Amino acid sequence: MIRELDLTNAAWVKSDLSNGSQNCLEVAFVDGVVALRDSKDVGDPAAQTLILSEDDYRAFTSGIHDGQRNLLLP
Repeated sequence: MIRELDLTNAAWVKSDLSNGSQNCLEVAFVDGVVALRDSKDVGDPAAQTLILSEDDYRAFTSGIHDGQRNLLLP
């Protein structure tokens, strides 16, 4: 389990489909894990970041890519 992860210099990206919106999921790949955050939270010191293993992130994104609609909210 990762107890601390320094995201100070993380290179955050969001989908090209976001069209510059501030309501997007941002992703950073740091030290063998994947960090996720809401773009609305950028700069908020109380904001939460979700940390996943690369394998878990691949499983999640592959499921969506493969059409597993049950991974998405109705």
